[in-house]
Amino acid sequence: MKVVKFGGSSLASATQLEKVFNIVKEDESRKYVVVSAPGKRNPEDTKVTDALIKYFKEYTNGKDTSQSQEWIINRYRSITEELDLDEEIIEEISRDIKSLATLPKSDNTFLYDTFLAAGENNNAKLIAAYFVKNGLEAKYIHPKNAGIFVTSEPCNARILPSSYDKIEELSNHNEILVIPGFFGITKEDQVCTFSRGGSDITGSIIAAGVKADLYENFTDVDGIFAAHPGIIKQPHSIPELTYKEMRELAYAGFSVLHDEALVPAYRGKIPMVIKNTNNPKHPGTKIVLNHTDENVKVVGIAGDSGFVSINTTKYLMNREVGFGRKLLQILEDLNISWDHMPTGIDDLSVILRSKELTPIKEQEILKHLIQDLQVDYAEIEHDLSIIMIVGENMKNQIGVTATATKALSENNINIQMISQGSSEVSIMFVVNQEQEKQAIKALYNVFFN
Repeated sequence: MKVVKFGGSSLASATQLEKVFNIVKEDESRKYVVVSAPGKRNPEDTKVTDALIKYFKEYTNGKDTSQSQEWIINRYRSITEELDLDEEIIEEISRDIKSLATLPKSDNTFLYDTFLAAGENNNAKLIAAYFVKNGLEAKYIHPKNAGIFVTSEPCNARILPSSYDKIEELSNHNEILVIPGFFGITKEDQVCTFSRGGSDITGSIIAAGVKADLYENFTDVDGIFAAHPGIIKQPHSIPELTYKEMRELAYAGFSVLHDEALVPAYRGKIPMVIKNTNNPKHPGTKIVLNHTDENVKVVGIAGDSGFVSINTTKYLMNREVGFGRKLLQILEDLNISWDHMPTGIDDLSVILRSKELTPIKEQEILKHLIQDLQVDYAEIEHDLSIIMIVGENMKNQIGVTATATKALSENNINIQMISQGSSEVSIMFVVNQEQEKQAIKALYNVFFN
């Protein structure tokens, strides 16, 4: 039994939907189909979700919304007409899109989520109708009826553990169930979305809930590459990853899969595969609990920019009980989350994403460090990038770090910091943002060429 999820590029047009239909039809074990909103048909096109954001802004600002409404409806209409679907389906979609502009604006915490969710919800109705018209026994099911109940956190919903019992009941259906991704329902019966790209999360939740044998995530690439193809020409394709490795790569900039989507499938011990809708015969990249090949030491190299480092120095810091807690308390009081904390005897750095800071918050942090923690030196360093070498089997290999640092040194790349967690799944290097691509190329060449 398989759960399959199709991304926006896989559902952007009638031609793409025909590919999706054939993929589902050819394997009768594909019983649950999770869908995104229609994506871009070409680089100049607009995603339906982006059009819904524009529609929302016009509505809340009291502007004319008729043009946005018609654009969104016509986007669906072009698909239904090419697929020769009944007029009834586009009429239902049209009513739903127009009804968004009748929802209350004031004291409506979930209004934005409701607008955005309309993209996936209406696409699921369209796809279910298309499947039925072409001989598949299929049925659209709303997330509420599927049992996807979530926390009341707009744009950042999390599945409630109690939902899984209800989701498991989906296995009692004989039809192919077409489920809109990206959102769930709160206990207050409000639409609440996962973070952007959350259809991956829905697919993972359904796979864990019905105890699927496999979760297939269809996108527009042949699986996952060992490095970003925009930096490395024709990079090595990764046949197999562990969940821990995928989590590290997703964190450090691999955008093929939403990193939060890994959690439900990982906890449910459901293997996952990333495949290409446009090339479904390609085996793709399988994500598993444990490697089948113990000889693979480095599986991928990822980089991400936009980091800052809060650097502190204080003599005898290591003997001061509670210093780390006090420093983190400063960040917590300012509602700032952090990512890494490399330390020395008298030095401590906290690495976080630059979006967490504002000029005012920076001043507050430095003031508290100097006045309250009485550090000898404090600075906030900007324009940093994180480079990750990822591979669970690195812990069984000698010389991986030496090989990496030598490659960076030979390419005149200055390493600001090095960090490795206790699990030894990844080695992290902090470099200047302007040297990020050069660093990735140097590391890729030494480990994969």
